Amino acid sequence: MLRFYYTPNTCALASHIALEHAGALYEAVKIDFRKEEQKQPAYLVINPKARVPALVTERGALTETPAILAYIGQTFPAARLAPLDDPFAFAEAQAFNSYLCSTVHVAHSHRMRGYRWADEPASHADMQRVAPRSVAEGFRLIEEGMLKGPWVLGEAYSICDPYLFTLAQWLEADGVDTAKLPRVIDHRRRMSELPAVKKALAAEAR
Repeated sequence: MLRFYYTPNTCALASHIALEHAGALYEAVKIDFRKEEQKQPAYLVINPKARVPALVTERGALTETPAILAYIGQTFPAARLAPLDDPFAFAEAQAFNSYLCSTVHVAHSHRMRGYRWADEPASHADMQRVAPRSVAEGFRLIEEGMLKGPWVLGEAYSICDPYLFTLAQWLEADGVDTAKLPRVIDHRRRMSELPAVKKALAAEAR
């Protein structure tokens, strides 16, 4: 059985949703950041990065959301979460998820985790001021060109959709004017109505 490590209100939600959508048999294990469980030796053996998500498979542990989502899509082909028969389309999915991971999520992190990049409080404050603009710019590109609609890749739901939904959950807290992102917000609304999304959110709210 797969073992999935998550923390509520983090990017782990994307993989959680994908596991539910795939109908995977898995055990969900909550990591409490307030108790710094991610830094405990038992978890560091699983993920030395001290972050979530992590997915333990029979072949070992996987980390990083794009990798976990790709694994779920390939391991459960019947769920049709990835265009596995089209190398170019699959690469497009990987490119979108990589953009969320390397650019959009990083821009979001500058609002709360400036200590990763600088020591001075003034630098942290500057990052917090810039974060709304950086996040908004990332989502503007998604709104105007990357979100093909009705789902990220077009007509077919994919591993890209739970990831976009997860990061879009943070827009208001990031200070982004969502009125300028009608397609992203409509996508977020439709995602919130899916059974797999409701189940993952309910599990993480416990």
